[in-house]
Amino acid sequence: MAGWSSLGSILQRSVTSGGFCQFRRGSNAFRNVLFDQRARMSGGGHRTMPIIPSRWQWHKFKDLVHFYMMVGLIPVTAIVLYCNIFIGPAKLAEIPEGYIPKHWEYYPHPITRFIAKYMLSSPQQEYEKLLHMIFEEEERMKLRKIESDVRLKMGERADYKAYYYQPVDPKYHRISREAADKLKAIRE
Repeated sequence: MAGWSSLGSILQRSVTSGGFCQFRRGSNAFRNVLFDQRARMSGGGHRTMPIIPSRWQWHKFKDLVHFYMMVGLIPVTAIVLYCNIFIGPAKLAEIPEGYIPKHWEYYPHPITRFIAKYMLSSPQQEYEKLLHMIFEEEERMKLRKIESDVRLKMGERADYKAYYYQPVDPKYHRISREAADKLKAIRE
């Protein structure tokens, strides 16, 4: 506030000393210029607020995308740069006698070696999984063949239980027999 009052006194002195020759002391022209400037700066016209759709969700989405991209991008970039600058690709060397190399040691880049060692299964393990899947499928084929043979024999002989037959559970048979025995005892 002190700055504004000193500015007013500076302007007053310049007016009285003839700095602004068109303004005379005591005339209303100086005061009118100051008030006109203030009136123009305050913005006249109708006081309206335009109704526009909110962009909050869009800005929040952009912020989160940038945040999570940077949370993942900065560490990954740092790791890749470190591996490429300080470690570098592997060099071929002779295998020492008696040493059996692991499956991940055949990859030249350190990141690929890390992925092969800790995230992917070995080629031997993949091969054994494939063999197990083939074995399981062969067992299913054998069971389907036996089942079709059984159905064929049942159709030929017509004296076996069919697949729609439901056996009686002995638990419920025992309970119903005990109830029947109690009723028989009461009647006698």
